[in-house]
Amino acid sequence: GDGRALLGGDVDLRLLHRSMSPVQLDYLTANAERVSQTVEMRAMARRADGEGRRALIELKAVDAVYPLVDAVRLAPDLPLDEALARRDGVWGAVAESNLLDRLGADVGDRLQVGDATVEVRARIVREPDRVASVLNFGPRVMVTSGALAATQLIQPGSLIRYHARATLPPGVDVKSWIEDLNTAFPTAGWRVRDTSGAAPGIARFIDRLTLYLTFVGLTALLVGGIGVGNAVKSYLDSKTATVATLKCLGAPGRLIFRMYMLQILALSAIGIGIGLLLGVVVPLAALSVAGDALPFRVVPAVYGAPLALAAAFGVLVSLTFALWPLARARDVAAGSLFRDVVAPVRGRRRALDVTVTVLGVAALAALTIATAADRWFAVWFVAGAATTLLVLWVGAQAVMWLARHIPGRRGAGLRLALANLHRPGTATPEVMLSLGTGLTVLVAAALIEGNLAAQIRDRLPQSAPAFFFVDIQDDQAAPFDATVEAVPGVIEARRVPSLRGRIVAIDGVPADQASIAPDSQWAVRGDRGLTYAATRPDNADIVAGRWWPAGYRGPPVVSMDAGVAGGLGVGVGDTVTLNVLGREIEANIASLRRIDWGTIPFDFVFIFAPGTLEAAPHTHIAAVRVPKEREDALEDAVAGQFPNVTAIRVRDALDAVNRILGGIGYAVRAAAAVTLLSGALVLAGAIAASRRRRVYDAVVLKVLGATRGRLAGIYFVEYSILGLVTGIVAAVAGTAASWGVVAGLMNSDWVFLPGVVAAIIVGCIVATLVVGFAGTWRALSEKSAVHLRNE
Repeated sequence: GDGRALLGGDVDLRLLHRSMSPVQLDYLTANAERVSQTVEMRAMARRADGEGRRALIELKAVDAVYPLVDAVRLAPDLPLDEALARRDGVWGAVAESNLLDRLGADVGDRLQVGDATVEVRARIVREPDRVASVLNFGPRVMVTSGALAATQLIQPGSLIRYHARATLPPGVDVKSWIEDLNTAFPTAGWRVRDTSGAAPGIARFIDRLTLYLTFVGLTALLVGGIGVGNAVKSYLDSKTATVATLKCLGAPGRLIFRMYMLQILALSAIGIGIGLLLGVVVPLAALSVAGDALPFRVVPAVYGAPLALAAAFGVLVSLTFALWPLARARDVAAGSLFRDVVAPVRGRRRALDVTVTVLGVAALAALTIATAADRWFAVWFVAGAATTLLVLWVGAQAVMWLARHIPGRRGAGLRLALANLHRPGTATPEVMLSLGTGLTVLVAAALIEGNLAAQIRDRLPQSAPAFFFVDIQDDQAAPFDATVEAVPGVIEARRVPSLRGRIVAIDGVPADQASIAPDSQWAVRGDRGLTYAATRPDNADIVAGRWWPAGYRGPPVVSMDAGVAGGLGVGVGDTVTLNVLGREIEANIASLRRIDWGTIPFDFVFIFAPGTLEAAPHTHIAAVRVPKEREDALEDAVAGQFPNVTAIRVRDALDAVNRILGGIGYAVRAAAAVTLLSGALVLAGAIAASRRRRVYDAVVLKVLGATRGRLAGIYFVEYSILGLVTGIVAAVAGTAASWGVVAGLMNSDWVFLPGVVAAIIVGCIVATLVVGFAGTWRALSEKSAVHLRNE
């Protein structure tokens, strides 16, 4: 709904390294209603008085008509042009609060950016088109185009993003307008976006978040389905005398089936209705409380399609899981119903019942896959859920078999506890399926988050440089090397030329028409880093083809990352076409390299042979390793000599990622806890359903001399064993799932985290004990005389 504000207009054109030509700008002006140009780049800022450290910023220069849509909100509240105006020879600026806090500055203070001194006139409260970018390297500082020129930061080849945003006359079709634009300038090399793709990174994030939350909800619903089956079974068990009496009086099985099915459908409708109501109310309430914290405006509304989908899942789950116990009650003979608790009848089920149940499960799987944003991921989810349930069911059967056949069971308490695990009507399968499913999700989520955190906390800092320095001009390369080498303690310094280019064709096929694997889509979404080299880099692990010979001066050839090449469907001898500064370069693939993206490699997807890119305006990028105690000295030395060079502290970036992962980890575990809570409720229901049998057992044992403490000890052993085994089986399943995600999908090293798994198993035991005793405590308190007189 806020596409125009997020984008900053109806159309956004972005160029790297270079601004629009006069011809291109004239075309935009003639064919658009209004046009605004902005320039964005990374830079370093510090207080003008020289106090404090430097900070990395995202510098944005705007023109007089910015913004075309919406408005920039400032504190204090004043017009943007007034805040950025030049007064007494000093340009104005506005900045985000976190930058001022980091620098120890405030409104009214002056900052040094490049060669220019600017005065901070206000804090940025809201920048409408800021949210369109997911990855921001630093806080925003906004100035005018005149102030940007005064910084002397615009140098040939510097990594600068030039944006031209346009609003179109009413009635103009945006898609047709873009087609005409590309026809007029077929090799411009710009990236064009309209309001349908105003914030593609955020759109992808929301899609993934929706996918994850949907699967968490479906897992909880699956656990709830087990609860439905348990509830129907226990309810029908409580109606054994009624069903048997009806059958003895001549009621056919189909009447029994219809009667109880109508009750279940009525209860399901009430439950689904409550769920849908909560699903509508909770987001609206959350938006009313925290809506202002979002970087964009959300219009509260009720959407029918998601509600209909949720209702469909609810109906399918209710019918699928209720059918089996209902069919069992319909087909069992009246006499057998009276003996069913102690001598369950195991007759053959009707083929129609089996078929309908299978169709219900298939319908659930099909609906999950058909409505998912990523259907391949949905297929894996369905397969994983089915495998997890099968593993837990097999585990439950194994527990029951072992409890029945463990030799040498001494002590009446232990024998009774083990008997409760396998006796007729035991809740062992239901408990392991319901609680185990939630635990499996929790174990998998915790291990995945733990592996990612360990990767960033332990492995990356060992291989990562202390700094990346960017925007080193060609004539600054040698002096830069000398400055770095003069700093004591430098361990390693590498510098290479750097450009940006966008893939426009893959082996002659336009990139937007080519078949590209999902894990390589990122390579064609935007501009990629490029470099050139005469000799093979020391870290180049060539897996196909060969490096070009020394002194090569032939047609364009390139060495390419093997993983990206596989995703694009090309290999040695094929071609790839890149647009570099408006010029399309078709290069033959000479070799493929294996790049370990799990580290922070100083590497590029594309490395060209000499003779193609040297003449293009470009800068250099350097990676420097230095001990932590020498980082400030290195930064000061480089900043003092080269104010245009941007220093990126890798340590700060890793700390920021760690904070993000920590927040994501809490959110993931909280979502997984929803499934676990569903399992705990099903566990409570299963234990409550067996209350009548447990009261019967307690009365008999009390008559035989058992005390309440002895009975509690029996239940303690039973629930401890059940919780321990459930936790172990879930830990094995969750560990396997996390390994598949980390090692298979993420192509990263996987490490087992025993502390995390042990904590979850202990939590499972505690949860089983708490819920178990909550459901059986009343059984321990029942008076024997009352029940004996009523038997």
